[in-house]
Amino acid sequence: MFNELIIQKFEHIFEHTPTYIVRAPGRINLIGEHTDYNYGFVLPAAIDKAIYFAVSLRNDQECHLYAYDLQDSIQFSLNNVNKSDKGWANFLIGVLAEILKKGCVIPTGFNLVFGGDVPLGAGLSSSAAVESGMGFALNHLFNLGLSKLDLALIAQKAEHNFAGVNCGIMDMFASIHGKKDSVIKLDCKDLSFQYFPFHAPNYTLVLCNTGVKHNLGDTEYNKRRAECEEGVSIMQNAFPQIESLRDVSAQMLRSQADKLSPKVYCRCKYIVEEIERVTVACEALEKDNLEAFGQKMYETHEGLSKEYEVSCPELDFLVEQTFNMNGAVIGARMMGGGFGGCTINLVRKNAVDDFIDKMTIAYKNKFNRVLLSYKINITNGVEEIKHVMDLA
Repeated sequence: MFNELIIQKFEHIFEHTPTYIVRAPGRINLIGEHTDYNYGFVLPAAIDKAIYFAVSLRNDQECHLYAYDLQDSIQFSLNNVNKSDKGWANFLIGVLAEILKKGCVIPTGFNLVFGGDVPLGAGLSSSAAVESGMGFALNHLFNLGLSKLDLALIAQKAEHNFAGVNCGIMDMFASIHGKKDSVIKLDCKDLSFQYFPFHAPNYTLVLCNTGVKHNLGDTEYNKRRAECEEGVSIMQNAFPQIESLRDVSAQMLRSQADKLSPKVYCRCKYIVEEIERVTVACEALEKDNLEAFGQKMYETHEGLSKEYEVSCPELDFLVEQTFNMNGAVIGARMMGGGFGGCTINLVRKNAVDDFIDKMTIAYKNKFNRVLLSYKINITNGVEEIKHVMDLA
């Protein structure tokens, strides 16, 4: 287990037992992609791929951080909390900086080792897991009294200010608020949320990782956000009451089509329709109609590929292959920011192994690349776990 490896490394480096062990999960998003920063709805869940942290107090002002997966470390003083030239460290330092900005007192330094099994660049929000886990660990270590929502907002600000990605709140919110066997319908306008039980006894969620690495720090994510904002700005001339695409209906958008560039119109069209899809998908879950839910997943992929243009040949190929599975797959789409990462597939449980075999062969034949697939379960959000010694 990864938590045991993290504990062992911690004890080897610092020669004492960690105070807390924290598990911070990655997340999937079943539907509602790129709607979060447009103040729409999303439907994420925490998963059983996670980043683990081992932490303890120090008796000085030094902070010693070790990245297990990278075998790299950094040390700095609480009196000098600044960006590092080590990219991985900024996700952690950023959280600490934002906590300090809130006026929280961190009286001493700390030791920390982290690492886990969230695949990097797969669209499972490994960065949000790192930020969420860091905030949770410091909150417990120093009894800061921060709420779950506080921690999510701190993690988001860290991503903005230290990683340079103007992301929405969904990834951090899901990592922190996840609930076993449930999805979260999150209203990104007011951050109200509702849990929907995900009853799928005859189905398994399977992620297929293209192996194509994307970097949301690149310009494309921020460009899509700017295009949506441009659309809102233009439509406000006719509808001054709107504040975001959340407030725009399909009819309103069509009425302003001649005012928007074709590209901006397509971006806005996808978002307006995707926000509605989340609501319809939740209604399908309430009726235990997974086939209808899966159809909405396919519609999302079509929009992401053709209108929002954040897919790639590998992702499109994997989704297209699911149409040739004799009904074994009832829903599939690309997931995450785009330009690589995973597809998420809703697969009949008795066909999972065959599905993985066929997808692996097809992907190898097409791209000469090994396809990694993961069966996943929906779990609780970030939480303290017991030290392995306590379990003896």
